[in-house]
Amino acid sequence: MSGNDIHIPTPCTMVCTLNEDDVCVGCYRTLDEIGGWGDADSESRLAILDRADDRYRNARLDTSVGDSD
Repeated sequence: MSGNDIHIPTPCTMVCTLNEDDVCVGCYRTLDEIGGWGDADSESRLAILDRADDRYRNARLDTSVGDSD
């Protein structure tokens, strides 16, 4: 089965608040990624989810820096 044969649901958490970098603090997608989600094929959606996951992990690391004091 190719990537185009599977359904990838939206990662939207209904928070819908953008940070200063225009990234949603609920799903970690950019404004462009959110806007293009409906037209994106499965391969593109998986790539968006990978980037969003990277942003989430980086955000978690940023908030934990300095917490070891």
